[in-house]
Amino acid sequence: MTNLISQIFKNKNKKLVTFVTGGDPDFKTSNEILKIIIENGVDIVEIGMPFSDPMADGPTIQLSSNRALENNIDLDQIFELSRNAKKIKEKLPIILMGYYNVILHYGIEKFVSSCVKNGVDGLIIVDLQPEEDNFLINELKKNNLHLIRLITPTTNKDRLKLILKNSSGFLYYVSIMGITGQKSADLKELEKSINFIRKFTNLPIVPGFGIKDETDVKKICKIADGAVVGSSIVKIIEENLSKKEIMLKKINKFTKDLKKATIS
Repeated sequence: MTNLISQIFKNKNKKLVTFVTGGDPDFKTSNEILKIIIENGVDIVEIGMPFSDPMADGPTIQLSSNRALENNIDLDQIFELSRNAKKIKEKLPIILMGYYNVILHYGIEKFVSSCVKNGVDGLIIVDLQPEEDNFLINELKKNNLHLIRLITPTTNKDRLKLILKNSSGFLYYVSIMGITGQKSADLKELEKSINFIRKFTNLPIVPGFGIKDETDVKKICKIADGAVVGSSIVKIIEENLSKKEIMLKKINKFTKDLKKATIS
C-alpha cells in the first residue's frame, strides 16, 4: 500500500505542513483546531507528542507541551486525535512529532502498531540519531511508515549521507540554528543548502523553524517543496486561552492565508 506522504508529493504543488501540540490547550479544543486546519486544505498535519523536556523547542511550544501534560494528555489521546483527523479527511497524511523517550516508554512495537491502527503515516523524532534508529526503523519499514529526518544548516556531506540512509517521505530542513519559534530563515543561505542537499537525494525538502506567516511561506515555497508552520499557530492558542471562539477564528483565518501563500 502506498504511504500517503509519498502519494501527496507525487504532484509538484507546494505543500503546507502545520504543527500543533496534541491536546493543547485541552483535548476537546485540540480536536476542533485540527478540524479547522484540515478543512482549510493543509496538506500534511503534524501532531506534537507532549513531552516534559522538549529541548529543540522554543518557549511557545514548550508551554504548549506543559498545557497538554497538565491536562493529562497521553499517547493514547494523541492516537485518538489522529484517528479523529483521519475521519475528517481520509487521505490526509498525519505525522507525529516528538522525542524518542516518549516512544521507548510506550514500547516501540506497541507504538508502531498504534500508529498503524490510528492513521499515522510518519514520524519525526527530534532526538533520534541515525546511529541508534535500527530497531524503530525495522518496525516502521515492516508497516510502511516513514521516518522523516531533520537536516540542519551544519549537516556536512558525510553526515547527510548517513541521515539519508533511513530517511523517507520528505526531509525536514531546519532553516535556522537554534530552537523553534525564534528568528526568521535567511533565504539565500536556505537556497544554497537546499541545492546542496538535492545533489544527494530526490526526496522532497520542506523547511521548518523560523517560518512565521504567509509572507514567509510564499518566499520559502519559491525555493523548496513546501513549508512547515508551527509556533505561530501555537502562539495564537497561547494568546487566547480564555477566549476560545476568538482563538478558533484566528486559527481559521491564519491557516487559510498560509494555504493561499503556497499557491500564489
